[in-house]
Amino acid sequence: MNDTPDPDPAAVARRIAERREQLGLSEEALANRAAMAPRYLRCLLEAGPGFDPAGFVRIAAALDTTPGELRSGRADAAPGQGGPGPRPRLLDLTEPECWQLVGGHGIGRIALPVEPGPVVLPVNYVVDQGSFAYRTGEHDAAAPVEGAAVSFQVDHIDEYLGRGWSVLALGPAHYVDDPAELDRLAGLPGAAPWAGGARPRWVRIRPEEVSGRRLVTG
Repeated sequence: MNDTPDPDPAAVARRIAERREQLGLSEEALANRAAMAPRYLRCLLEAGPGFDPAGFVRIAAALDTTPGELRSGRADAAPGQGGPGPRPRLLDLTEPECWQLVGGHGIGRIALPVEPGPVVLPVNYVVDQGSFAYRTGEHDAAAPVEGAAVSFQVDHIDEYLGRGWSVLALGPAHYVDDPAELDRLAGLPGAAPWAGGARPRWVRIRPEEVSGRRLVTG
Protein backbone atom coordinates (compact mmCIF):
# COMPACT_ATOMS: atom_id res chain seq x y z
CA MET A 1 0.00 0.00 0.00
CA ASN A 2 1.37 3.41 -0.99
CA ASP A 3 0.98 5.96 1.81
CA THR A 4 2.63 8.77 -0.16
CA PRO A 5 0.03 11.50 -0.77
CA ASP A 6 -0.68 12.50 -4.36
CA PRO A 7 0.97 15.81 -5.25
CA ASP A 8 -1.08 18.89 -6.06
CA PRO A 9 -1.70 18.70 -9.85
CA ALA A 10 -1.47 22.50 -10.14
CA ALA A 11 1.97 22.52 -8.47
CA VAL A 12 3.21 19.72 -10.72
CA ALA A 13 1.86 21.49 -13.83
CA ARG A 14 3.66 24.67 -12.73
CA ARG A 15 6.98 22.82 -12.39
CA ILE A 16 6.48 21.22 -15.80
CA ALA A 17 5.74 24.61 -17.37
CA GLU A 18 8.79 26.20 -15.70
CA ARG A 19 11.07 23.40 -16.88
CA ARG A 20 9.56 23.51 -20.38
CA GLU A 21 10.23 27.25 -20.61
CA GLN A 22 13.80 26.75 -19.35
CA LEU A 23 14.38 24.40 -22.27
CA GLY A 24 12.65 26.72 -24.76
CA LEU A 25 9.95 24.17 -25.58
CA SER A 26 6.38 24.93 -26.55
CA GLU A 27 3.60 22.77 -25.14
CA GLU A 28 3.25 21.11 -28.54
CA ALA A 29 6.99 20.38 -28.69
CA LEU A 30 6.87 18.80 -25.24
CA ALA A 31 3.93 16.64 -26.30
CA ASN A 32 5.87 15.46 -29.35
CA ARG A 33 8.91 14.62 -27.23
CA ALA A 34 6.70 12.67 -24.82
CA ALA A 35 4.97 10.84 -27.69
CA MET A 36 1.47 12.06 -26.87
CA ALA A 37 -1.10 14.38 -28.38
CA PRO A 38 -1.07 17.98 -27.10
CA ARG A 39 -4.69 17.62 -25.99
CA TYR A 40 -3.82 14.51 -23.96
CA LEU A 41 -0.83 16.32 -22.42
CA ARG A 42 -3.13 19.10 -21.21
CA CYS A 43 -5.52 16.51 -19.77
CA LEU A 44 -2.70 14.82 -17.87
CA LEU A 45 -1.47 18.16 -16.52
CA GLU A 46 -4.93 18.97 -15.20
CA ALA A 47 -5.48 15.54 -13.65
CA GLY A 48 -2.03 15.03 -12.13
CA PRO A 49 0.61 12.26 -12.31
CA GLY A 50 -1.74 9.59 -10.97
CA PHE A 51 -3.94 9.86 -14.08
CA ASP A 52 -1.25 8.21 -16.25
CA PRO A 53 1.95 7.32 -14.35
CA ALA A 54 3.69 5.98 -17.47
CA GLY A 55 2.83 9.10 -19.43
CA PHE A 56 4.13 11.24 -16.56
CA VAL A 57 7.45 9.36 -16.69
CA ARG A 58 7.66 10.13 -20.43
CA ILE A 59 7.06 13.82 -19.72
CA ALA A 60 9.88 13.85 -17.15
CA ALA A 61 12.23 12.14 -19.62
CA ALA A 62 11.28 14.65 -22.33
CA LEU A 63 12.19 17.46 -19.93
CA ASP A 64 15.54 15.86 -18.98
CA THR A 65 14.51 15.60 -15.34
CA THR A 66 13.06 13.01 -12.97
CA PRO A 67 9.46 12.29 -11.97
CA GLY A 68 10.42 12.95 -8.35
CA GLU A 69 11.61 16.49 -9.11
CA LEU A 70 8.40 17.24 -11.00
CA ARG A 71 6.29 15.82 -8.18
CA SER A 72 8.03 17.48 -5.24
CA GLY A 73 10.58 19.94 -6.63
CA ARG A 74 14.35 19.74 -6.40
CA ALA A 75 15.64 18.81 -2.97
CA ASP A 76 18.53 21.28 -3.41
CA ALA A 77 16.52 24.09 -4.99
CA ALA A 78 16.97 27.66 -3.81
CA PRO A 79 14.53 28.67 -1.04
CA GLY A 80 11.35 30.45 -2.00
CA GLN A 81 10.21 28.11 -4.78
CA GLY A 82 6.78 27.73 -3.22
CA GLY A 83 5.88 31.41 -3.41
CA PRO A 84 4.42 33.69 -0.74
CA GLY A 85 1.74 32.62 1.71
CA PRO A 86 -1.68 34.25 2.06
CA ARG A 87 -1.76 37.91 3.21
CA PRO A 88 1.98 38.25 4.02
CA ARG A 89 3.11 40.87 6.54
CA LEU A 90 6.53 41.95 7.85
CA LEU A 91 6.95 42.53 11.60
CA ASP A 92 9.96 44.13 13.28
CA LEU A 93 11.84 42.01 15.82
CA THR A 94 13.29 43.25 19.10
CA GLU A 95 16.99 42.65 19.76
CA PRO A 96 16.28 39.94 22.39
CA GLU A 97 14.04 38.19 19.85
CA CYS A 98 16.84 38.35 17.28
CA TRP A 99 19.35 36.70 19.61
CA GLN A 100 16.82 34.03 20.53
CA LEU A 101 16.23 33.17 16.87
CA VAL A 102 19.90 32.87 15.88
CA GLY A 103 20.46 30.41 18.74
CA GLY A 104 23.86 29.22 19.86
CA HIS A 105 25.24 28.33 16.44
CA GLY A 106 24.23 27.85 12.81
CA ILE A 107 24.90 29.02 9.26
CA GLY A 108 24.98 32.73 8.42
CA ARG A 109 26.35 35.06 5.77
CA ILE A 110 29.19 37.49 6.27
CA ALA A 111 29.31 40.58 4.03
CA LEU A 112 32.81 42.02 3.62
CA PRO A 113 33.74 45.44 2.14
CA VAL A 114 36.15 44.53 -0.66
CA GLU A 115 36.87 45.80 -4.17
CA PRO A 116 35.35 46.04 -6.71
CA GLY A 117 32.27 45.51 -4.52
CA PRO A 118 31.08 43.84 -1.30
CA VAL A 119 31.29 40.05 -1.16
CA VAL A 120 28.82 37.86 0.77
CA LEU A 121 29.90 34.39 1.91
CA PRO A 122 28.25 31.63 3.96
CA VAL A 123 30.01 30.63 7.19
CA ASN A 124 29.05 28.52 10.17
CA TYR A 125 29.02 30.63 13.31
CA VAL A 126 28.84 30.36 17.07
CA VAL A 127 27.22 32.91 19.36
CA ASP A 128 29.53 33.86 22.22
CA GLN A 129 28.96 36.53 24.86
CA GLY A 130 26.84 38.80 22.68
CA SER A 131 28.93 38.32 19.55
CA PHE A 132 29.14 36.15 16.44
CA ALA A 133 32.36 34.22 15.80
CA TYR A 134 33.48 32.05 12.90
CA ARG A 135 36.61 30.31 11.67
CA THR A 136 38.54 31.12 8.50
CA GLY A 137 41.93 30.61 6.91
CA GLU A 138 44.70 33.19 6.96
CA HIS A 139 44.06 34.38 3.40
CA ASP A 140 40.62 32.90 2.72
CA ALA A 141 37.86 34.90 1.06
CA ALA A 142 36.03 35.14 4.41
CA ALA A 143 39.07 36.66 6.16
CA PRO A 144 38.35 40.38 6.73
CA VAL A 145 40.74 43.24 7.22
CA GLU A 146 41.25 43.70 10.97
CA GLY A 147 38.62 46.11 12.28
CA ALA A 148 36.62 46.17 9.03
CA ALA A 149 32.97 47.21 9.27
CA VAL A 150 30.94 44.16 8.25
CA SER A 151 27.39 42.88 8.32
CA PHE A 152 26.29 39.42 9.36
CA GLN A 153 22.93 37.90 8.44
CA VAL A 154 21.09 34.81 9.62
CA ASP A 155 17.68 33.83 8.30
CA HIS A 156 15.16 31.03 8.01
CA ILE A 157 12.25 30.33 5.66
CA ASP A 158 9.38 27.87 6.05
CA GLU A 159 8.66 26.79 2.48
CA TYR A 160 5.37 25.10 3.34
CA LEU A 161 3.82 27.98 5.28
CA GLY A 162 5.50 30.82 3.38
CA ARG A 163 6.84 32.31 6.61
CA GLY A 164 10.30 33.18 7.85
CA TRP A 165 12.61 35.62 9.62
CA SER A 166 15.86 37.46 9.04
CA VAL A 167 18.36 38.92 11.52
CA LEU A 168 21.01 41.46 10.54
CA ALA A 169 23.99 42.44 12.72
CA LEU A 170 26.33 45.35 11.96
CA GLY A 171 29.70 45.95 13.56
CA PRO A 172 33.50 45.67 13.31
CA ALA A 173 35.30 42.36 12.75
CA HIS A 174 38.30 41.56 14.93
CA TYR A 175 40.59 38.54 15.06
CA VAL A 176 40.80 36.55 18.29
CA ASP A 177 44.40 36.03 19.34
CA ASP A 178 44.22 35.14 23.04
CA PRO A 179 45.11 31.42 23.39
CA ALA A 180 42.61 30.84 26.20
CA GLU A 181 39.82 32.42 24.15
CA LEU A 182 40.78 30.36 21.11
CA ASP A 183 40.60 27.13 23.11
CA ARG A 184 37.23 28.09 24.57
CA LEU A 185 35.76 29.00 21.18
CA ALA A 186 37.01 25.77 19.63
CA GLY A 187 35.14 23.80 22.30
CA LEU A 188 31.75 25.42 21.66
CA PRO A 189 29.00 23.43 19.88
CA GLY A 190 29.02 24.18 16.16
CA ALA A 191 32.64 25.36 16.13
CA ALA A 192 33.91 22.79 13.61
CA PRO A 193 34.09 24.41 10.13
CA TRP A 194 31.64 22.84 7.69
CA ALA A 195 33.95 23.60 4.77
CA GLY A 196 36.79 21.62 6.37
CA GLY A 197 40.44 22.39 5.80
CA ALA A 198 42.85 24.38 7.92
CA ARG A 199 40.93 27.37 9.31
CA PRO A 200 42.99 28.44 12.32
CA ARG A 201 41.82 32.07 12.55
CA TRP A 202 38.77 33.04 14.58
CA VAL A 203 36.90 36.21 13.63
CA ARG A 204 34.61 37.89 16.16
CA ILE A 205 31.86 40.36 15.27
CA ARG A 206 30.54 42.26 18.24
CA PRO A 207 27.48 44.01 16.80
CA GLU A 208 26.83 47.68 17.32
CA GLU A 209 23.36 47.19 15.89
CA VAL A 210 21.11 44.13 15.70
CA SER A 211 17.78 44.22 13.89
CA GLY A 212 15.41 41.72 12.36
CA ARG A 213 12.09 41.14 10.71
CA ARG A 214 9.64 38.27 10.72
CA LEU A 215 7.41 37.37 7.76
CA VAL A 216 3.98 36.16 8.89
CA THR A 217 0.92 35.16 6.89
CA GLY A 218 -2.80 34.89 7.34
